[in-house]
This record gives sequence, structure tokens and C-alpha cells, in this order.
Amino acid sequence: MNVVSSEITKQHEPQDLAGQRTMQSIVQERYGTDPKAVLTLRDIARPVVGDEQVLVRVHAASVDMGTWHLTTGMPYLMRMMGFGFGAPKAKNPGRAIAGVVESVPPGVTEFKPGDQVYGSCDAAFAEYAAVDTKRLALKPASLSFDEAAAFPISGGTALQAIQKANLRAGQNVLVLGASGGVGTFAVQIAKAYGARVTGVCRTSKMDLVRAIGADEVIDYTQGNFATPGPRYDLIIDTGGSRPLTELRRMLTRKGTLVLVGSESGGNTFGDFLGRALKAMVLSMLFPQSLVMLASRESTEVLNELRDLVDAHGLRPAIGRSYSLRDTGAAIEDIKAGRARGKLIVTIDSAGARSTTEAHRLIAGT
Repeated sequence: MNVVSSEITKQHEPQDLAGQRTMQSIVQERYGTDPKAVLTLRDIARPVVGDEQVLVRVHAASVDMGTWHLTTGMPYLMRMMGFGFGAPKAKNPGRAIAGVVESVPPGVTEFKPGDQVYGSCDAAFAEYAAVDTKRLALKPASLSFDEAAAFPISGGTALQAIQKANLRAGQNVLVLGASGGVGTFAVQIAKAYGARVTGVCRTSKMDLVRAIGADEVIDYTQGNFATPGPRYDLIIDTGGSRPLTELRRMLTRKGTLVLVGSESGGNTFGDFLGRALKAMVLSMLFPQSLVMLASRESTEVLNELRDLVDAHGLRPAIGRSYSLRDTGAAIEDIKAGRARGKLIVTIDSAGARSTTEAHRLIAGT
């Protein structure tokens, strides 16, 4: 099934819709495991901003595993947690953006029209988005819109995982899933903190993890890397497939394991809550700290990321960019494990400004 609804012409021209100007937007009316089938591209009214929001012309948005969960409604537990039981409450699963402030309501002083910004919001896969000012910041000047859109969710999660452990220079860090969205940022941020970093990934992505600065790269397909060996002050687990007891044995006596997510477990409950409970019990029994990260999306985090970009030259590893009409294909690729680094949906031609040649080579494109 084509992701573009039949009423969309090749050349989109904004029209009036009940007195409002329209925009192109991804729309999701139902859950489904085939993102290309459940996401359609339509003309809808531009969003109306609230008192503490600004209207942003979106130039680029990014895709992560959370996007896949919102599209499929799995594990089913999330439907019972308020995301919509029979159908999604959010009719557009996009969350991370970069773009330009289009308009500002009275009372908002933090931003002005024309500001180049990045942040998180609801309904990011669209030409325009209403964004809370508390989840928005001026984007790093050195980044293109495509690059900036990669940071808000994945970069913010990686930064908070590292801060959770109070990481210090000279400590040893292990990143599981080092070639993914969160993992590629975790490697770079840990290096910026002065740590020695080991990344774990599959064979085909080892070159990427080396290129972003890992001191050592382990191929998890070549045997069990958790056998007796180095001990780590911090382990960041972005995949959730390794037993916690196994990971705990790889920590130093007072090391920290941060669980960023879990893609294991069944479709009903997943394994998120189970791993969180096990982590809590193990932390009570042993001197190590095992925690499930509940990351926040805020201007403060975005400003910290901008400082790291400015001071240490952080850059996302962008694996591929997609058009807005191909958003479903991007979500499908990330679930299938075909992503190297971040996947970007470029929404405006200005956002298609390419990354540097070096970063295209890093991502293998």
C-alpha cells in the first residue's frame, strides 16, 4: 500500500481548510505492524498553538524505536497506559524536530520568528508543528537541520544515561547497541567526558562505531563477550536482550548499569517492567547500581547538548534520509535493524542540506 493518499498531488499547494491554511502531514488512524500501511500523507489544517507554544516550520524530524512502538501500539501494555486502546490517541507518531520558528503567541518571550530551533513535540512528521517552549531550544549553529533533528530524543537519552552514573574522566564505559541512535551518541558523549569507551555491535557496523571514537569495538556475533574479562564503571544497555545478572558481573564493585530500553519480551507486556523490577532487586542485594532510565525532554537537556556540540564537535551518524512520504519505510527500517546511526525524515528542501562528507562516510551512505 502506498503511503501517499490518493488526494495528494505531486506538487503540494497550501489551500484553505475551514479558514485555516493546510499542510502536509503523516496521519495514523490505526495501529499496525506494517508502518507503510497505517501511515498516510494528507492535507490537514496547520496546528493552532497554545499559550506556551510556538509554531515551527519543520525542516527535519528523526525516527527512533519509540516511533515504532507508537505506530504498532506494542507492547499492548502501552495502550493501557494511555496511548489509546483500540486506536492511537496521537495521530502522528513523530517526536523529534529541527526547524524555524514561524509564529509566536503573545506572552512567549523565549523565541521569536526566524529562530532556528530543535526539540521534541507531538506530531513531528508534518510541515508545521506546535511545540511547547519547555521542550525547545536554539539549535547548535554548526549543525544542519537534518543533524539537529537527530539529537533531541536519542542524544538527550544518551546524555542522561551518562549523567546517571556521574561519569568521571578515566573511567571505563561499555555501550551495548553502540551503532544505534542512542548508542552512537553515548559513545561520543562518554568520550567527551574523558572516559575509555568500548562499543558492542554486529560485524557490519563495527567500522561506524570505530569512526565515532570508540576505543574498542566488540562484535557480539563472535561468541559471548560477557565471559570473564574487563570490568566497567558504567554499562549503558540500549537493547535489553542480555540477562541482568550477566551484565552485573561485568561491572566494577560500585559500577552502574543504566537500562535505556528493552526490545525483548512478548508483544503483550514486553520486558520493560520486568527488567526494571529485577534491576531494583539486584541493586538492593549488591553494591552496584542498576537503574531503568526515565529520560526527560526539556530545554535544559537541549542546551546541554548544544554545549557539547560546541565544545567537543559532537555529530550524529546519519544512516539515511527519507522524504516525508516515505516515513513508514524509515520506521520499518529501524525495526528491521537496517539503521546505522540515526534515520532522518527531511520535510523541507532547506532541511536536505547534506551532512559533511565525513559524516556520510561514518554512516556508510
